Amino acid sequence: MSTHSNILEMRGITKTFPGVKALQDVTLTVKRGEVHAICGENGAGKSTLMKVLSGVYPHGSYTGDIYFEAEPCEFRTIRDSEERGIVIIHQELALSPHLSIAENIFLGNERARGGVIDWTRTNAEAAQLLARVGLSESPDTKIKDIGVGKQQLVEIAKALSKRVKLLILDEPTAALNDEDSAHLLDLMRSLKGQGITSIIISHKLNEIAAIADSTTIIRDGQTIETLDMHGAEPVSEDRIIRGMVGRSLDNRFPDRVSNPGAEVLRIEDWTVHHPIVHDRIVVDNAALSVRAGEIVGIAGLMGAGRTELAMSMFGRSYGSNFSGRMYKDGEEIRPRTVRQAIDHGIAYVSEDRKRYGLNLIEDIKRNIAASALGKISRGGVVDGRGEVRHAEQFRKDLNIKTPSVDALTGKLSGGNQQKVVLAKWIFTDPDVLILDEPTRGIDVGAKYEIYQIMNALAEAGKAIIVISSELPELLGTCDRIYAMSQGRITGELPREEATQENLMRYMTKEKEGADA
Repeated sequence: MSTHSNILEMRGITKTFPGVKALQDVTLTVKRGEVHAICGENGAGKSTLMKVLSGVYPHGSYTGDIYFEAEPCEFRTIRDSEERGIVIIHQELALSPHLSIAENIFLGNERARGGVIDWTRTNAEAAQLLARVGLSESPDTKIKDIGVGKQQLVEIAKALSKRVKLLILDEPTAALNDEDSAHLLDLMRSLKGQGITSIIISHKLNEIAAIADSTTIIRDGQTIETLDMHGAEPVSEDRIIRGMVGRSLDNRFPDRVSNPGAEVLRIEDWTVHHPIVHDRIVVDNAALSVRAGEIVGIAGLMGAGRTELAMSMFGRSYGSNFSGRMYKDGEEIRPRTVRQAIDHGIAYVSEDRKRYGLNLIEDIKRNIAASALGKISRGGVVDGRGEVRHAEQFRKDLNIKTPSVDALTGKLSGGNQQKVVLAKWIFTDPDVLILDEPTRGIDVGAKYEIYQIMNALAEAGKAIIVISSELPELLGTCDRIYAMSQGRITGELPREEATQENLMRYMTKEKEGADA
C-alpha cells in the first residue's frame, strides 16, 4: 500500500455534454484518512466529478488525469473503481426493497461455494458489517421494512464489504432527520479512525463544518478553492456560501413584512388512521389554521405525522377512517379527492418531487400545465400556444434556468425542478398552498429564490403552510409555527416566541400527558 500523503489527485478534469461544459479543468486533491467535503450550487458539477472518478463516466469520455494512491487510473466501469477500493453511494439509494439486508449487501459480490450461495457465511458476514455501522437489525430483514436512515447505513455496510479505501457519499443526509444525520456523521468519524477516507457532497453547511477536514468549492464547473477547515482562521458557513455563489448572502432569508388577513383554512379534531393498519392513528385530534398572507410552519421529527397530516388535508390522499372538520373561508368543506381539494383552492407540493411532483421524462411546459389543463383547453383539446405562453411566463417569473420550456424536466438541477413543481401548483391559482420540504436537496442560492417566491405568494394573499426538517428555515420564513410529536400537535408558537430550543421541547413531547 502506498504511503503517499494524498490518496487521490484529479488533475485538469474536463467533461462536456452536448452543448454544455459540465467540468472545466477541475483539480481535486484528497489527503489520506481525511473527510473531504465538496460544495457548490446545484448544477455546479459536483456529482459529475464524482461520476468521472467512479467510472460512471468512463475513461475516454473526459479529459484529464486521475491518480489513486499515486498510480494513474483509467476506470472504464464502476467495477473497475470498486476493485481499487473507491465506492460511491448516490443520493438515490440503489437498494432492492424486496431483498433482505444481507442479499443487498452482497448483491453482485455473493458469498458462494461451488456456484451456490453460502447463506451461513453471507448472514454471518452481514451481521459483522451491520455491527460496524451500528445497526442491530437481523441480516434477513427486508429493506422495505427499515427506514431511510437505516437504508443509508446498509449502503455503507455494502461499501465496507468491498474493502473500501475511499468512500464517496452524495447528499447522504438529504432525506434524513436530525437524529439519523448525527448518527451518520458519527459513523463517518468512526470510519476515519479505521483509516477510511471519505468524500461528502452536501448542501448542509452546518454538517460540513462539523465533519470536514477540507472543503473544495466548485462553481460553474470549475474549482474555486479548497479550504482547510482546521486552519488558523476558522471557516464560517458564510465563508463557504461566498465561495459557492460568488457573492455574500448577508441574510439567508429575504425580508418580509407580515400582514395576515382573514382566516382561509382551519381544521378541527382532525384524526387520520394508517391506510393499511386501520387501528393505528397517525394524526391525532389535530387543529390548526392559516390566514391569507400568512406563512405557517409545521415542525416535527421524522415520523411525527407532518406529511401524513398535509396529505390527508389534500383530498384525503393519505390515510383511512378520517374524522374531524375542515373549514374554508368560514364554511365547512369535505374534499374527499385530490380533484375536489384543487377545486376548493388547496394545493400540495410533495416532499418527493421526483416521485410525486414531476414527470421527469416530459418537458417543462407540460409539467406546469398538467395540474390545470382546463385553463388552456377548449373542447377537450389543449391549446399548445397557450401552454407555451403560460410556461414561459413562469420561467421568467420564477427564474427557472433553462434555455427553453421544451427542455426535459429530468435534465434540470434540483432547484429548478422545485421551481417547476411550484409553477405547476401556482398555475391552479390556489388559495392555500401546502409546501412539504420545499428546499430539500437544493443549494443556498436556490433556497433564497424559493423563499422569495413564498414571500411573493403570501404578499398576493395566499395562505401558505410549510413543512420543514430544518428549524432555522421555519424560524426564518414563518409567522407562526406548530410543533408535532407522535401524530399530535403539541404546541403553537408565534415568530417572536419561537426558538430552536422551544420547538424541540414541543417536538419531543411524549404522547401521554402532553398538552399543547
